[in-house]
Amino acid sequence: MQKEEQDSIYRVVQDYIPNTVRATKNKAKSWVYGYDEKYDFIVISKDGTVGDILDIQGLKIGLPLAPRLCPQRHKKPEEQYWERMPIPKELSRIQSIFQWNEKPSQFKDRWVDYIEEEFDYRERGYWFMNNGNPTYITGSHYMYLQWASIDVGYPDYREANRIYWIFWEACRADERSFGMVYLKIRRSGFSFMSSSECINIGTLARDARIGILSKTGGDAKKMFTDKVVPINVRLPFFFRPVMDGMDKPKTELAFRVPASKITKKNMYETDDSDIEGLDTSIDWKNTDDNSYDGEKLLFLAHDESAKWLKPNNIKDNWRVTKTCLRLGMKIIGKCMMGSTSNALSKGGQNYKDIYEDSNVSQRNKNGQTKSGLYGLFIPMEWNMEGFIDRYGMPVFNTPEAPVLGVDGRLIKSGAVDYWNNEVESLKNDADALNEFYRQFPRTESHAFRDESKQSLFNLTKIYQQIDYNDSLIKEHHVTRGSFSWKNGIKDTEVMFSPNNSGRFFISWNPKQHMQNRMVTKNGVKYPGNDHLGAFGCDSYDISGVVGGGGSNGALHGLTTYHMDEAPVNTFFLEYIARPQTAEIFYEDVLMACVFYGMPILIENNKPRLLYHFKNRGYRGFCMNRPDKQYNNLSKTERELGGIPNSSEDVKQAHASAIESYIEKYIGMDMDGTYRDAGDMGDMIFIRTLEDWAKFDISDRTKHDASISSGLAIMATQKNLYLPEKKQSKIKINFARYSNKGTLSEIIR
Repeated sequence: MQKEEQDSIYRVVQDYIPNTVRATKNKAKSWVYGYDEKYDFIVISKDGTVGDILDIQGLKIGLPLAPRLCPQRHKKPEEQYWERMPIPKELSRIQSIFQWNEKPSQFKDRWVDYIEEEFDYRERGYWFMNNGNPTYITGSHYMYLQWASIDVGYPDYREANRIYWIFWEACRADERSFGMVYLKIRRSGFSFMSSSECINIGTLARDARIGILSKTGGDAKKMFTDKVVPINVRLPFFFRPVMDGMDKPKTELAFRVPASKITKKNMYETDDSDIEGLDTSIDWKNTDDNSYDGEKLLFLAHDESAKWLKPNNIKDNWRVTKTCLRLGMKIIGKCMMGSTSNALSKGGQNYKDIYEDSNVSQRNKNGQTKSGLYGLFIPMEWNMEGFIDRYGMPVFNTPEAPVLGVDGRLIKSGAVDYWNNEVESLKNDADALNEFYRQFPRTESHAFRDESKQSLFNLTKIYQQIDYNDSLIKEHHVTRGSFSWKNGIKDTEVMFSPNNSGRFFISWNPKQHMQNRMVTKNGVKYPGNDHLGAFGCDSYDISGVVGGGGSNGALHGLTTYHMDEAPVNTFFLEYIARPQTAEIFYEDVLMACVFYGMPILIENNKPRLLYHFKNRGYRGFCMNRPDKQYNNLSKTERELGGIPNSSEDVKQAHASAIESYIEKYIGMDMDGTYRDAGDMGDMIFIRTLEDWAKFDISDRTKHDASISSGLAIMATQKNLYLPEKKQSKIKINFARYSNKGTLSEIIR
């Protein structure tokens, strides 16, 4: 099932609010800016109305109702697009509020409406006709397009940036949010957009501090001096506050008073007596885990956040900086964080963790994501320079006839076609290809693609599978949910319930007659579907560690070859989590085994899970280590089952099992050796695939998913490990792969 909305980064949610409710509140203009708990969406409208409701990466956002008449540069729809209007010449000559105050009343009367209107656009946003469509941009977006002078003049209008700014406004409006984390492509304009917002927020705020961080202190300084300061200098006088010090400082912009809104009521006021003292400042800090520690920030621009190198750690920094944006439970400031990703080993992993912890569909009881931020990803094809038409829309595929671009040039090819050509040209240079993926990602997996380097397993097949999975509608293939005992009574029947906060991800739910199959012998319970497959588990014994954290518990279910009603040689369940207590994890594992009626192979160096099964009468579910005859098992192994992870033989056999499975069932089988030629594998669980790609046999503790999935493979292939009577060691060799090119090659 391919993505039905592959070319969409948002959707308009129809009938989300009852029409009568929407109409009544629109008439009364009673919608309130901020999070609406009753209808679970964020109102970014500031005029009391709600029009379209957009779903952007799971966040429901209410726009204002479109006006009857929108500004338009031309009556013909094809001639309607964004056009920046320069400041009138008479006003451009005024450099400060003091010069304005000196002007005669006739002059002020002529221009006060224009100035007041610009303040309204800045506050409420702006509507304009774009190719026949009423189009809304937020106030921050308007300030960026209309008044933020950047390196190429003034910014182009892009639909991708419109969605970015709408998402940002929702983060500002939502009292539960600390801001956003933006996974971006190279040259998407993030540095200039965040610099523009520094000025937009800073020039209106009183008694506030705006901060800037980047991958190095030098980069933060450069962003301040080359982007933030010039934008401020080139603001029209009515937006530019009175400053202390130089117009072009190197370390700090200090505003004596913020810009006051000029209106008909106050345009004749000339009293400057209140202009004293420092109210607001914008500065930058060196890159450090403790940057801005103890400060109170209204806004933080966090640039190139995925490129922090050791000893600096963006995760540690965010834990500290987050406290600068709150007072107790109240969030008083927002962070705009964005970056392309470095290789995972060079800062990318920490950024990936923050991004994944910013999923708006996963919230704690306070309504916040784990990071406090909201994650946004916009694919390459939406924001690639050279492929944006004059309406700000991306040109995905090569057009039949050239299309006029926003820069005045003709667009003759599509962004996707260009991208595919680049990928094809780099196919023999894996490191260059992965760098291109990170710089211009079409999927989140592309953005976090690691360096190739030598891998234990075939990276080509793993990445083929990941890329294929990204093209699927995951909801059609994987269900997230929880297991529970029927009516809450343990040791009866297990039920599965879909649940967006559940810890289990399953791709196969057996039919009713296949569920909860079990055989009892001498009071011991045995699985009734042991011919269908088995589980592998990487357990833990301690509920928590000092300071939190600790490795996850992991569980994987895998079918084997059979003649029954079930998928064959397919991973059907993934569980990678660390519940509040170890006992919850043990019960989760037990319920999964009972529901599917399958045995489980568990590492016995952490025996509490094995005891949990035995004490509850489920010893028959726990497999013995397959590499030893029963008579050669230790007393504890006979009692509990399981397999040790300390044995070198077991480690080698475990890695060999994963390697063999990848060769047979992952990625594309070009030659038709194991499947029909050209067939793609059906391993749907990306977290496990990514863990295989990074697996290090010398440091297995970091790879919970690999340990668990490898044990599942060994469990379904147990006959391979039966020792010969005169041989005690397993002699299974597995290959190492070089991934210098696109195609992995065995190291001889």
